[in-house]
Amino acid sequence: MKSRKAGNTAAKSQLLEFYERMLLVREAENKLSALFADGEVPGFIHLSVGQEAVCVGITSALEARDTLASNHRGHGHALSKGVDLETFFLEIMGKEEGICGGRGGSMHVADMSVGMLGANGIVGAGIPLAVGSALAHQVRQNDAVAVVFFGDGALAEGVLHESLNLAALWKLPVLFVCENNGWSEFSPASKQFIANVRDLATAFSIPSKKVDGNAVLEVHDAAVGLVNAARNGEGPQLLECITHRWRGHFEGDPQKYRSEDEMSGLADHDPIAAFEALLEKKKVSKADMQEVRDRIEEQITRAVEAGRAGSAPDFERAKTDVYTVREAV
Repeated sequence: MKSRKAGNTAAKSQLLEFYERMLLVREAENKLSALFADGEVPGFIHLSVGQEAVCVGITSALEARDTLASNHRGHGHALSKGVDLETFFLEIMGKEEGICGGRGGSMHVADMSVGMLGANGIVGAGIPLAVGSALAHQVRQNDAVAVVFFGDGALAEGVLHESLNLAALWKLPVLFVCENNGWSEFSPASKQFIANVRDLATAFSIPSKKVDGNAVLEVHDAAVGLVNAARNGEGPQLLECITHRWRGHFEGDPQKYRSEDEMSGLADHDPIAAFEALLEKKKVSKADMQEVRDRIEEQITRAVEAGRAGSAPDFERAKTDVYTVREAV
């Protein structure tokens, strides 16, 4: 998708593209949840259901040459950046034909061919990777921008503060994106960090905006402006997206720390349902939307079939690039 503001003048084709990309993330996550419950996905997975408008709104403002660093809840980021759906499923299902040979799994999906620097299981660890990538863009003068997604749980991490400072000092082309879903793992964000992320941006003289993370066009339009500023040499930018985490911190999390009122009200903050209502107002037909849903269902079905047909790596191949053999002296 070409990086341009959408707003109220978006063409039908552009609106349907936003819809398709959000629906792809939603249905991929729903299918992974079912596969995990059936034991077909090894390890832990952290789903981004309810946060689709953020990843799609941001990545739709990027160019192919731009790079992206993610976090533990990174499936939507990877798919929105262009990671192939079938090799994505192969990777998360631990198969040899996966993007990283099945070694990375859910929390370490990476594909340099599309600028996906990788998801990361360490809180805030993707932030300095994006800053390093932005420095590489600046040195190479390739007119590219680096983007990093992090949650409100990373706000107290020292590496965020250090990275904001360095990026500002060197005027690096990087966009910091805070997906603020209100929960720092199992605790309210307000009990983890006394300030807010825009206070940090101000402290380091970094321009920032705050948007409704459930409104994909609002996210996209803000991202276009900030990405263009970073690309044009104006230094780092920051965007805070207020969103909602529908599921637990990880799949299987009983979520006893959340109230019944909050849980029952999550459907009121559905970015896809809200966008469908907008599409109807824009005179997009139900038939057009159903065509998109059917296409996504077919793609997900093929991806699951590919994942199941993939090869489980044997130990000799699986340990390649993982263990270093040291000769006895």
